[in-house]
Amino acid sequence: MVFWNSFICNGAEYDLSHLHPSQLTFIQPANTSDHQRIYKVEVAYSLHCFTRGYDPTVPLLGYADVREKRTFDFVRYELSKKLPEIMSGLDKKKCLHSGKGNFFVIETITPNGDKKDYEVYFDVTKSKTPGFVSLYVQSAYIRDTYHKNRPNNKKIAFVVILHNKLNGKEIKIPT
Repeated sequence: MVFWNSFICNGAEYDLSHLHPSQLTFIQPANTSDHQRIYKVEVAYSLHCFTRGYDPTVPLLGYADVREKRTFDFVRYELSKKLPEIMSGLDKKKCLHSGKGNFFVIETITPNGDKKDYEVYFDVTKSKTPGFVSLYVQSAYIRDTYHKNRPNNKKIAFVVILHNKLNGKEIKIPT
């Protein structure tokens, strides 16, 4: 799990501790034919949540992890502060299949008074920690001209994702 170092630019510090690994618990209430289920989730965030593709013309804004170098994005950084709250409420949101094995949610936000779709892409796998599921936030951004094609909106309940991943069951994308 990655603990992100703060980004320093022109003497200003941009704290990334809100994107440090965390643990969440989700409770699926009992229904008439089943008992309550409790899901323990380890959450980690990618640097794609606060960076964009590397731009060599602004090396001062470079930020890297062990896999890649990207450019710090001040808008994505500000929006990333919403991610822990979005992740903790996934069980109350409409999750969607991406069609590529991962999932996403769309949060409507209003930066500067304009409504925008903030898309958060994540993958869920069975954790190495017994009884846990790992949720990895792969990317989060406002759709723009660079990100043109949004995946199909095939809905899936977050607790279904958790249950299937925890129990090694395949998640089928409805056609």
